[in-house]
Amino acid sequence: MRGLFVTATDTGVGKTVLSAALSAALIEAGESVRAHKPVVTGLDEQPPGAAICGSRSSASDGDARVAERQTWPADHELLGAITGAAPDEVAPQRYRAAAAPHLAAQLAGERIDADELLAAAADAEARASGAAQTLIVEGVGGLLTPLAERFTVRDLARSLGLPLLVAARPGLGTINHTLLTLQAARASGLVVRAVVLTPWPAQAGALELSNRDTITRLGDVEVALLRHIAGPDPGALARAGAGLPWRRWLE
Repeated sequence: MRGLFVTATDTGVGKTVLSAALSAALIEAGESVRAHKPVVTGLDEQPPGAAICGSRSSASDGDARVAERQTWPADHELLGAITGAAPDEVAPQRYRAAAAPHLAAQLAGERIDADELLAAAADAEARASGAAQTLIVEGVGGLLTPLAERFTVRDLARSLGLPLLVAARPGLGTINHTLLTLQAARASGLVVRAVVLTPWPAQAGALELSNRDTITRLGDVEVALLRHIAGPDPGALARAGAGLPWRRWLE
């Protein structure tokens, strides 16, 4: 199966933007892409992907960041718009509360069943394979985020067997979070293609450069960089995604 599983060190660090940029770049290059996200939560709030797209961080930029966040759709809507799929097809389970999936479902009076998640993922995989599509699967939170009782994002990734991309922040604290994520992935036999630091600033400082080099060295992993993307325009996403070595990652 040709595809990638996009996970992250945490929530709100860039999984959706990375998934969308990859999908847009593949489509721009003539590939057919299917996107799958097992569960979407937080539909009552602004989508978390928007908050990490801005590379500005000073307090004086607060109003600009808020305006920018309002331009980004929910995760499944963005991935559906990029790939030409209905949002509900991208994410079969959707919840309003901004919480881990098992709790978001509980707050909605429901319960997520691991077998249903596995069946939906297998269906996405079969449809992608049958249509000669590349499958981009976006996880929820980090690898150990519980999707259902005793069933984590890592369990879902193992069932699909796709290589991983790990979205991570470029700033303070990212070394520990990223190395722990790599450890959790490899302990389960998952193959990590690369860590993608995002949003990578136009003028990286000593901290960001040191973080990139330290993760590369201590994590024994390729580290790629995804620059700031101002909004959900498919062309902008495709241009940013084209700077990533996705062809090699898919080999």
